Amino acid sequence: MKDEAITRSWLANADAWTHLVRSDGIESRRLGTNAAVVAAIAELAPATLLDVGCGEGWLCRAFSGRGVACTGIDASPPLVAAAREAGGGDFTVTDYATLAGSNTLPGPFDAIACNFALLGEDITPLLAGLRRRLSPTGRLVVHTMHPWVACGDGEYADGWRSETFAAFGAGQFKEAMPWYFRTLARWVADLGDAGLGLESLREPPDPNTGRPLSLLMVAAPRAA
Repeated sequence: MKDEAITRSWLANADAWTHLVRSDGIESRRLGTNAAVVAAIAELAPATLLDVGCGEGWLCRAFSGRGVACTGIDASPPLVAAAREAGGGDFTVTDYATLAGSNTLPGPFDAIACNFALLGEDITPLLAGLRRRLSPTGRLVVHTMHPWVACGDGEYADGWRSETFAAFGAGQFKEAMPWYFRTLARWVADLGDAGLGLESLREPPDPNTGRPLSLLMVAAPRAA
């Protein structure tokens, strides 16, 4: 199954990913994606933040330094171990299926972030589960690859693709990762199916080319 392959990839590549992030080795993050997600969350002025797919924990560290109570979850034990070692939040190993179906995590949260962390095909149950964990004024922040750019020369259509991590250096990453490409229409539809309405949509630009670096969406629970 593709979801299992995603999990295996983050187990195999945890050390390489942690080093890459902490050495500031991803150009798009330096150019603006990190600043964009931090700014979007900061505008919400949350007292509590849940980082879904937290990786090695950088986003929680950014907000714990601002006095926000941060919780990070990830399905990769070595990534969670790296996050715990660095501090900045309460980090838990949890897979998305568990998160979608249980109420074991604390909450509610004023902000929930999915920062380049929604990689599977059927994300509606997870999004619905996250909606239930939002406070009455809480918001979900989804940050992802911009579909018009990530499409490349391929067909602009929903479907599975593969990330080899080759751009980050040969030999550092041990296993390729499948990921599900979504059109903009599919992103909006998946949010709607989960009971979330799109409040704002941003396209952080590359300061050198003007092309969008990413797609950032802020969503709120729809009224019953």
